[in-house]
Amino acid sequence: MAHSGPVRKLADIVDFQATALITMECQRGVIGDLATFPALRRSVESTGIIPTMARLAVAARANDIPVVHALAHYRRDRLGSMSNAPLLAYAATIDNQLTEGSPSAELVAELGPHPSDISSARRHGVSPFTGTDLDSILRSRRIETIVAVGVSLNVGIVGLCIEAVNLGYRVVVPADAVAAVPARAAESMLTNTIAQLALITDVDSIIAAWKQD
Repeated sequence: MAHSGPVRKLADIVDFQATALITMECQRGVIGDLATFPALRRSVESTGIIPTMARLAVAARANDIPVVHALAHYRRDRLGSMSNAPLLAYAATIDNQLTEGSPSAELVAELGPHPSDISSARRHGVSPFTGTDLDSILRSRRIETIVAVGVSLNVGIVGLCIEAVNLGYRVVVPADAVAAVPARAAESMLTNTIAQLALITDVDSIIAAWKQD
């Protein structure tokens, strides 16, 4: 799915000085080799978004654009982590799921982390801003635009977009760097939900925009 405006307009939106790339839950226990949600893992594999996200992250770093990894981490005793939604209740039954310091909580290797990357972890909920340091991190870098990638279009990416818009950020979502369950649901989610909150584009268009003066 291509963006609706010209590349120059996109280049203005994803300006080097005011843009950050945020990866959402790109962890081994979510989309990697230790994934405990098989349907999501299959969707990620079938769409090939991990190497696509990695390519975008490399381009961001090359342009000194912050790469921020929004992670879900839980204490071993799950203190501070509620089970007040079906997804969270199910996750709580999985032994060692995204436990702090465990392999499942690690970022997938394709995304790093690079020494210049920043991580922001949450212990609760399904989206990355509420009760975390993410907003403060972005504001300290004077970020105005977020490029959001990762999973999932069903929950996490939607929450990220809504929270970001509520906080005053502009959001850009490359359609080839996000995934849904089932995979075929991605187009509907992008067209009917995400497009109301963010500019939909693709990774190649963003990279091309960053190459412009």
